[in-house]
Amino acid sequence: MIKLLLVDDEQIERDALQVILEKNFANLEIRQAKNGRVAIEVAAEFQPDLVLMDIQMPGIGGFEAVEKIKLDYPHTKFIMVTAYATFDYARLAMKQGVVDYMVKPSKVADIVDIIGRVFNQIEAERKTQEKDKYQQDTLQKALSVFETDVVTQLLFDHVHEVHLNELVEMLDMEITEEKFVMSLLLPIGSEVYYPAIREKVRKAGSGWIGALYGRQLPIIVFRNKDLSFRSQAIFLAREILTLAKSNDDAGWFIGIGNVYSSLDQIRQSYQESLLATRDTMLPVKYRFYSDLPTLVPGIDNQTSKQYEQQFFEHIRSGQWGEINATVTDLINRYEKEGTNLLQTQQHLMELLWLVSQVLNEMGVEIESPIYPFQSTDYRQLRSETNHLLERLQQSYEERHANLETDTIEQIKQYIIENAHQDISLDEIGRVVGLSPIYISKIFKEQLGVNYINFLTECRIEKAKKLMRDPEKSLKEITFEVGYHDPNYFSKVFKKMCHASPTEYRRNIHA
Repeated sequence: MIKLLLVDDEQIERDALQVILEKNFANLEIRQAKNGRVAIEVAAEFQPDLVLMDIQMPGIGGFEAVEKIKLDYPHTKFIMVTAYATFDYARLAMKQGVVDYMVKPSKVADIVDIIGRVFNQIEAERKTQEKDKYQQDTLQKALSVFETDVVTQLLFDHVHEVHLNELVEMLDMEITEEKFVMSLLLPIGSEVYYPAIREKVRKAGSGWIGALYGRQLPIIVFRNKDLSFRSQAIFLAREILTLAKSNDDAGWFIGIGNVYSSLDQIRQSYQESLLATRDTMLPVKYRFYSDLPTLVPGIDNQTSKQYEQQFFEHIRSGQWGEINATVTDLINRYEKEGTNLLQTQQHLMELLWLVSQVLNEMGVEIESPIYPFQSTDYRQLRSETNHLLERLQQSYEERHANLETDTIEQIKQYIIENAHQDISLDEIGRVVGLSPIYISKIFKEQLGVNYINFLTECRIEKAKKLMRDPEKSLKEITFEVGYHDPNYFSKVFKKMCHASPTEYRRNIHA
């Protein structure tokens, strides 16, 4: 539907034009105005696509009305109508951006021809706008994919050396020098909160949201220099926790890692944030890693933290001999220090919970380990702890044993066939039934490359083939191979091929 406004101080002129237009064009909505003042008022409510404006009218004339309407509705088009075909009128019309000029009385055929050309112009512009909007919407979805994948790469030690900076640039978000990570634990089935959490982070300041892995959602937060670190973190934590309903807030908890000054160190903050969630039964539903009590007795706080970090790495690497040795050493330390048995069991419970969390993060689905009863002595505590560790190890090994030998080939084939789309680790995970983190881990371990590197290679190879067709523009090729920004495509292509797309194409057609 095209909205058209007829402006003329002669009723008979307006009615005659409306009859001609309705007879020759479909899908029109027509309004009338008897002078410039009324035209301005009607335009404010009607927002016409096209205005046929008489020039000479009492009060506010045609050119003045055009000027006022264009201020609020710059995309509205105007055809000036007058009984005087003078050069001065034509020059003023052109100066104001009027698309055409019609002398009355005009032949019906001339009226239809002039207005038909403008209607075609309006339709063409609408199609361009719709295409641009579709591309913008698609780009926003792609940026969301980029964001979660950048977080995954940064936090899980699979940083893509070539494209991380370009991905960060595409997110178009101010990155401060200092950053920290918050790990949000959610109740089972809380995926519905994901968009609201993202919105809370956006409103509170600058941050990247990772993918939801089981119950855990990692958030990289950029420091606000106008607030202290603790003030900023507490404010954001409280904002997020307002989303928890009173009947399910027991499942919500936020661990907060320390501040670091580079993206390379952000993984350390993530590990700290996850360690800070080891006791979720606190009355306050967030905790700073720096506030954690010493887990290992008999050593200073810094050494104890290093001990925890090392244990974290053993879990990630599946080093079960080291995990068992660490837990055994810890029990011996507690016993030697004469620590209360119930307190020791609680500390071990937190440590085993951490093992289960990291395993869940890697795609090993397992319930949190629980001691079936309160131990009566250290011997019994050792035995039951070893039993729980054996169960965790068994789940880990069964997951590896059940992993089909062709899983990587299945992932590769899926990427090759869908390289032109916005493929994310989450989407691949749904296809092959594995967690995004685990996919990233096994992909790099078995192929020696990051999955984004492989995806990029697939896209660039396809682009090279398409460049052989001289009829295809580089912009068309950009979208066809899966990118949404020709400038970004050009940067990636140049880094991969050591030549810009234009240079590469010139060489193959030389």
